[in-house]
Amino acid sequence: MKHSIRGRFTMIFVGLMAAVLFTTWAVNSFFLEGFYTRQKLKILERAYGLINQLVVEKADNGESLTEDLQSLYSADGEQTELSRLLRLMSEKYNTNIAIVDSMNDDAMPSARDARFLADRVHQYILGRNNPGTEVLVNQDNYKIQKSYDRHSQAYYLESWGFFEDNRTIFIMSMPIASIHDSVAVSNKFLAYVGLAALVAGSALMYFTTKKVTSPIMSLASLSARMSELDFEARYEGQSEDEIGVLGRSMNTLSEKLKETIGELKTANNELQRDVEEKIRIDETRKDFIANVSHELKTPIALIQGYAEGLTEGMAEDPDSRDYYCEVIMDEANKMNKMVKQLLNLTALEFGNDLPVMEQFDITALIRGILSSAGILLQQKEATVVFDQETPVLVWADEFKIEEVITNYLNNALNHLGGERRIEIRLENLGQEVKVSVFNTGTPIPEEELDKLWTKFYKVDKAHTRSYGGSGIGLSIVKAIMDSHNKECGVENRPDGVSFWFTVDGSSH
Repeated sequence: MKHSIRGRFTMIFVGLMAAVLFTTWAVNSFFLEGFYTRQKLKILERAYGLINQLVVEKADNGESLTEDLQSLYSADGEQTELSRLLRLMSEKYNTNIAIVDSMNDDAMPSARDARFLADRVHQYILGRNNPGTEVLVNQDNYKIQKSYDRHSQAYYLESWGFFEDNRTIFIMSMPIASIHDSVAVSNKFLAYVGLAALVAGSALMYFTTKKVTSPIMSLASLSARMSELDFEARYEGQSEDEIGVLGRSMNTLSEKLKETIGELKTANNELQRDVEEKIRIDETRKDFIANVSHELKTPIALIQGYAEGLTEGMAEDPDSRDYYCEVIMDEANKMNKMVKQLLNLTALEFGNDLPVMEQFDITALIRGILSSAGILLQQKEATVVFDQETPVLVWADEFKIEEVITNYLNNALNHLGGERRIEIRLENLGQEVKVSVFNTGTPIPEEELDKLWTKFYKVDKAHTRSYGGSGIGLSIVKAIMDSHNKECGVENRPDGVSFWFTVDGSSH
């Protein structure tokens, strides 16, 4: 294989090992010396702080350090805190310390070469530093510097300066190893060991991965047979690792697939029916969107046109401007009405606005509707005939039935002709009451009657546009009556058209 897993594993191992070796070399080369030096600096700074605290306490008490330091070389003398500290610095950190009283220039016997160190701190105070001296810490009372001693050919960290009693000077000298040489040796050793580990590990990785790749090849062969619908193929391995688990899972998968294919054939038929239903719903949605777009296009165009006319000063006199504004408001009202009707219709169709059943007098309801529409009836020069005098109790959602009768009445007014007469009748059918709204005018073509309840359908589109109709009112009526589980319909008469619906009577 061109890109085998064995080769990839080996290359990944080699890459990781090389990255680890390179990172270790870089850390050793660039950071080890700085880390080593910082640790030594911390020791010197901590020693200064402790000794300075003891010196200040002695000075405050009017005592001398001489007695404390004498115990360093006394076999039976009592060890003081200061002597213990100096002995620790000498024995553990190989640090020589000299403490000098600047008043009498006496060097405290804290080190074998105290006098030598005392002379050196005097030179430093006078500014006579060795060439190549590097100051690492520069505080008010002391400095820490890196110096090179040509006699011993070694580097030292030296801390020197004054304690806070203003009379005692000191110097601490700590030898530091040649970190450069140590790093070079460490990196050389790391290179030899790392190269050997890299070669041995790569070879071991290449050969041991065969135990992983062989079962994988068996699984690949099994999957190829399953892809050809050969569900009798089985994984025969007995290992308990992840590959063994995968093989047994594939055996289980083969059995499940055999069962599932039969189920899929059955489900496919159901899915086909669902697809056809979805296509039907999509077509309905497309028709709905197209109808809404068509209905809104005209009022939007009118609003835009008249608004542009106002902007461009086409209506200069007040009457023209008022006319333009009236047209804009009228078209906006039509759009608002249609949107409200669509929201109402959508709520009804999706069952989000269920009827609240109650008993009420439908006679009183109709008279209230006629009273509210009195001005409109006068404007339309319509004659309304409603002879029912006695109460008629029905069971229904009063507000929704009011909307049905109002839609029927508005439809009658918009299509009124001939004698311009509207008749509203209540008919007792036993357990039901039939309500009909008749208007004189032109009958509806018989082939169009069943289409009237479809959203946006209009028999005479030009006439519907003239009074601002959207073709939604009758759809709302149908949705309301469906929610009541009642009938509604329309029928032609010789001199007009009658719309009707039924509701439950009081005895139901």
